[in-house]
Amino acid sequence: MKKLVIICLILFTLHGFAQQVSEQEKYNNNDLKYRMSFPAIILGNIGKGGERTNTKHIELQVKRELDTKNIIGVKFATWRLFQPMGIQWWDGLTNKIDSKAEFYPGHLRETGIGISYQRMLWKGLFASIEVLPLYKTYLNLGDKKIANGFKLYNSYHVGYHFAFGKKKQFFIEPQFHCNVWHFDTNTPESFKQLDNKWDSYFLFEPNLYIGIKF
Repeated sequence: MKKLVIICLILFTLHGFAQQVSEQEKYNNNDLKYRMSFPAIILGNIGKGGERTNTKHIELQVKRELDTKNIIGVKFATWRLFQPMGIQWWDGLTNKIDSKAEFYPGHLRETGIGISYQRMLWKGLFASIEVLPLYKTYLNLGDKKIANGFKLYNSYHVGYHFAFGKKKQFFIEPQFHCNVWHFDTNTPESFKQLDNKWDSYFLFEPNLYIGIKF
């Protein structure tokens, strides 16, 4: 009886191991290990032209799947801010946009290239972190440059990966971000007075990324 139990345990163990090997081989044979995506929010800026609140946001991410759980990537992003980023939802963010009460005396353009790490947790559920060094350019209301600076921008994400298509090559990733920025240097006084009134982080930013695997 003991021998039969031992034989069954060995068979179950070998079966489980064979399934893991089979899954890994299936992944290794999958040639769609790269992915490219962008946030859907940038589509909302199309057609706004020179509007004051147009963030002129452009962002592209290219990632590489190391295995079924770990994904690394490179991110390029540029955007234009018309008011401090640290105004939270509960501070009346949308109302302040309507009233223009916290608008900068110009714009802040931030551009950078950073890195990301994404960890698949369970099925499509994932968590990720991004580190994005940003070069800052401050512009007055006449779009004339008045200063340059540097910001280290970090973001933490939780979301879900939905894949579709014949080879699951297309995907969307609804997610929430928590954003923090450090080493924010050389801010002009007129901009700093507004920034100092608010946080150096922004919580619970909703977003939707659209992408393709290749």
